[in-house]
Amino acid sequence: MRRSPTAQTVRTVRKRRLCTALLASLLMVLGLTSTAATARGDDTGMTAAQTLTWTADNDINKYRSAPATAVAGPTTIVFENSEATGNTTGMPHTLTFDVSDPEYNNDVPLNILANPNDDQGGRHTAEVTLTPGRYRYYCTIPGHGAMQGILVVTEGGGEDTTAPQTSAKVEGQTNADGAYVGSASVAVSATDEGSGVDRIEYAVGASGSWQPYTAPVVVNQVGTHKIRYRAFDKAGNVAAEKAVDFTVVAPSTDDKTPPETSATVSGEKNDQGQYVAMATVTVTASDTGSGVNRIEYAIGDGGAWKAYTAPVMVHETGTHKVRYRAADKAGNQAAEKSVEFTVVAPPAEDRTPPETSAKVEGEKDSDGAYLGRAKVTVTASDAGSGVARTEYSLDGGPYLAYEAPVVVDRVGRHSVAYRASDKAGNTAEAKTVSFTVSEGGGVPAPNCPEFDERLTVIVGTVDTGVPNRVTNNRCRIGELIEDEKEWTSHALFLKHVKSVTDKLLRAGEIDQREYNKINRAAKQSGIGKPGQTDGYRKIFDGTKESFAQWEQVGGGRFGLNADGTLTSSTTVQGMGMLWFPERKYGDFSLKLQWRDDAPGNANTNSGVFVRFPQVHDHPEESRPEWVAIKYGHEVQVHDRPDGDMYKTGSIYGFDRVGLAGAGVTPKGTWNDYEIRVVDQHYAVYRNGVLINEFDNTGGQEFTPPRADGPGTDGRRYASGYLGLQVHGVTDVVSYRDIRIKEL
Repeated sequence: MRRSPTAQTVRTVRKRRLCTALLASLLMVLGLTSTAATARGDDTGMTAAQTLTWTADNDINKYRSAPATAVAGPTTIVFENSEATGNTTGMPHTLTFDVSDPEYNNDVPLNILANPNDDQGGRHTAEVTLTPGRYRYYCTIPGHGAMQGILVVTEGGGEDTTAPQTSAKVEGQTNADGAYVGSASVAVSATDEGSGVDRIEYAVGASGSWQPYTAPVVVNQVGTHKIRYRAFDKAGNVAAEKAVDFTVVAPSTDDKTPPETSATVSGEKNDQGQYVAMATVTVTASDTGSGVNRIEYAIGDGGAWKAYTAPVMVHETGTHKVRYRAADKAGNQAAEKSVEFTVVAPPAEDRTPPETSAKVEGEKDSDGAYLGRAKVTVTASDAGSGVARTEYSLDGGPYLAYEAPVVVDRVGRHSVAYRASDKAGNTAEAKTVSFTVSEGGGVPAPNCPEFDERLTVIVGTVDTGVPNRVTNNRCRIGELIEDEKEWTSHALFLKHVKSVTDKLLRAGEIDQREYNKINRAAKQSGIGKPGQTDGYRKIFDGTKESFAQWEQVGGGRFGLNADGTLTSSTTVQGMGMLWFPERKYGDFSLKLQWRDDAPGNANTNSGVFVRFPQVHDHPEESRPEWVAIKYGHEVQVHDRPDGDMYKTGSIYGFDRVGLAGAGVTPKGTWNDYEIRVVDQHYAVYRNGVLINEFDNTGGQEFTPPRADGPGTDGRRYASGYLGLQVHGVTDVVSYRDIRIKEL
């Protein structure tokens, strides 16, 4: 049976998953992903060290205000898209943190949808924890132009907990009543003796949105005014809000002439002159006497007058009238005018992503491998809005712009993932083609210290988040860091990592931020410290000598690749097994890496057999691989959402798990797998996450049909052999770095 720490924990997890699924389903109807109110489950109850505020208004091309820098640590995110921040049209906006691009931090899955008419009045908050690096944010609603930006997060400002000191001074000519004649200038200043002032902000009126303060604020509108102000230091402390109040009066004048006013309507029109989806009304006013004091507008014959501060965007379909007027500083008011227009719904929105395909070309050998090089040509088409961009990823690396066929000349197994997006923002699901390049006039595989094709650089078990890109010597960054080697001291390992990263930094192949992340991960890994040697023995290390210790039985075949990996054959038919006959194992921890290399949209079906008897001691079995199936246990490798009910981590025939677990990685990505067996207790870890536990009590029901029919099963061997399943020619799978430690 599968075990959890407590029954309460299971109920809590299930409840959270249900809530998340319901919320995701609701927002999918709106065309949005779920809002992450708290980016991390373990941040509940934390005290935020800083508050970061984004605001939006009527503009669909940019946020009204957004922070550029922050410090690492607990943070309150505020996103306000309300009438107070200038949204007078009810247009929804989102604040979304990108978690798909490895060039940026992806540990905050934030997606807030806000509009002035929602139950929060357009003002939403979320508690998150920021880490050093860069976050990319954007609006997910289609048609929102370039509403995006970068937030740079630094290590923090030490022990500074004191907010800046702030003050403001109002200057200008005053009359006998103390009112400012014509205009007033408000100068704001701030000082901080700790980490230093980071920024100053100001807001106009009691509910105006915060804006960066860069120069004295000049107010020349006649009337009573309030300017609020505050300041932040580099440690994230914010000063309490303060304000200054003052009155501006018009200078003495003989002006009796009201302002001149006009309005224009702009937007995309159809053949009938109607505005498609939205019309924008821009009002202008001028006064050669005392000057314009205010402009106002109203929608419809009975609409209330509002202050005009930005072009008015009208989204609602139908016929509309926008009235407008202006007054000067001498009190003269222009006669009301209006413009009329019609807004119609846009044509049906393009929701279909592009169609994509890829073709691999080159001369092949008898095993189907490409001699020397392979050329991958990607095509994309879109009958709706048209293709905007096509991208590809080689061997799990970052996605790059596809501009010409990709030529691969490194000997070994390769995969090219590809995708395309159209101009309406639809992105096709990534597809993958996999192939092998063999020697034959081509470029041999580089002599790298290790093999590591994971997406990011992982030192020991610490994921740096740095893309594991190919360097100029054709080795990936992770292949240069020898974290699998036995080091005699931690200091020696740190010296090795610094030497590698120093060279990469000088060559411009990593930046300073990535340099710091990798060296910090090396310190956290503890590699080389006393007690850190893990005691695992490699029973397959990628060499011909270690491969020769294994034996293939049954159908199919595993072949040794030039890069030290094993890959099942795409031409030899049948189901079989590659097993390790050198010795039997009792209680053990088996670690290996596997990769789904099934062609096209298919997913591999494979597995790891454990604790089965000697396959040649059962002559009654015409197919020796069935000894492992009938008398051992298979730990499943199968990520396909449909098909076989036993997914990755299942104990085949006895204990099913779904694909939730540690999550499904993209095809062509290496997965870490640990199978830990003690007595009759089985634990399965995927990428460091426990995804299944099973107690082999004997007498469980074996559910799949067998030659002797389903029924109770008493397989309780205390020791046995190990093997890797090859399921068929389309179930292509690769394995590498197979290690075992007896417990």
